[in-house]
Amino acid sequence: MSIRALWIITHEKGQSGTVRFSKRYPTVERRAKSLAGLQYVAVPEDSGILHPLLTELGLTDPDKPFSISRDDCSRPQRSPALELHLEGRGGGALWPVLAIVQGGLILACVPLVEAPPEPRPPLPSLASVSQGLSLLAGLQSFLCGAGGKLEGEALASRLALLPSVLVQVCPLGTPLDTPQVGSSATAMTYSPVGAQKQPAWKSGLHRGRAVVSVSLSEMVRSMQYGSRNRQDLWDVYGSVTCKCEVEGVLPNVTVTLSLPPNGSPLQDILVHPCVTSLDASILTASSVDESDGSAFSGPYKFPFSPPPEPFRLCSYTSQVPVPPILGLYQLKEEEGQLKVTVSLKLHESVRNSFEYCEAHLPFFNRGQLGNVDMKVSSGQLEVSREKTLLVWVLGQKFPKSREVTLGGTVSFVGQLTGPVDPLCTGLTAYIKLYFRVPDLTLSGCSVDQHSVQIYSTAKPRITTSRELVSAEYYIWNSTGDAPVSSGHMML
Repeated sequence: MSIRALWIITHEKGQSGTVRFSKRYPTVERRAKSLAGLQYVAVPEDSGILHPLLTELGLTDPDKPFSISRDDCSRPQRSPALELHLEGRGGGALWPVLAIVQGGLILACVPLVEAPPEPRPPLPSLASVSQGLSLLAGLQSFLCGAGGKLEGEALASRLALLPSVLVQVCPLGTPLDTPQVGSSATAMTYSPVGAQKQPAWKSGLHRGRAVVSVSLSEMVRSMQYGSRNRQDLWDVYGSVTCKCEVEGVLPNVTVTLSLPPNGSPLQDILVHPCVTSLDASILTASSVDESDGSAFSGPYKFPFSPPPEPFRLCSYTSQVPVPPILGLYQLKEEEGQLKVTVSLKLHESVRNSFEYCEAHLPFFNRGQLGNVDMKVSSGQLEVSREKTLLVWVLGQKFPKSREVTLGGTVSFVGQLTGPVDPLCTGLTAYIKLYFRVPDLTLSGCSVDQHSVQIYSTAKPRITTSRELVSAEYYIWNSTGDAPVSSGHMML
């Protein structure tokens, strides 16, 4: 339900008419071309729409009320949807064209028909037609004022506001709202701010107190093998998400990321297109290249003009010396059962305060868990409803020693009814960790509230947060085979 094009035309008796305003939506036009295929008729230029439209409305020659191309009895009338026979190169019949005439003012638009052009669908089935008429009626009320009279200077001033109005009510050709019928131009809330032009991607303007929320989230991945022959792997990647409610067409906001004095420089930085300027040295650090110790280590300033919706300001990677949790997993077969030994150690650099922390031990290509004889030094052990998974709930804290252990045996009953994995056969098995640590990042990266700069007349309210979350965090059985990756972990 979109609009391909819109025109505002003024017409005086005995004159050819003047296009006072026109708007086309290229993305909607591409959809129209794709839907119509070989029967596609393009929206003409302003000069090519005037004569066919005025002819169809009977305004070209008032002394000749009959036109065979318009009034022939063999041609069915489909009011309010007009069919314009275009002239010149390309030609064709453009349908449906909606038009509202009030005095010397003509408002017209071409709605998108999301159906095959032949046979023509019935008008009541086209929601875009009713939406287009509602849009034209609202714009008519906005342009003509509450009294419904057309005034030269008032019309010119309202036409100057029309681009801002359309960004609000019809962003990118999709009607979302219409100006209220009967409202005057002074009652409308749409107004240009200074000399700035509102971009098409910004569908609304915020009014009121400025509010900025900045969230920094780091994800850590790990592949640990517990073997001298296999190198453990881990990596950290982060993203900064912003939600900015700031007055102005193109407000200026600056967010600064800081690192501790001994922090590793951020690498592989990617930024949102709304970032207006950036130090070139920020973008040159790459995790693929060998570090020479001269990489830019901050602070990282990101000036930008924010979109109205939440967006990812930037993303990055970071090299940290150790993973947050080191683990060892041993699985052995003994007398028809499996002997399980697990130890986990929280690194001293990580705050011992989790929102949640769990270790999942899946058992593939086996029957259901039968006898489970396990002991844990901390937390509690649960068996999943399907009896194919052990869940070790560690809670919100490790003990003071920062080490926890699990040990015991498990046996299986029944036929092969559990999950199947072609990789995890025999003793090839893993533990997967799930955890979240609030107010922490492994890289040490942070966003200080006082470093967020907003150029606004009102005092802004600023909130910041950060977190560390596990992603693909695996600890493989050291006594079995395991997939081994060389180099950097791949996304």
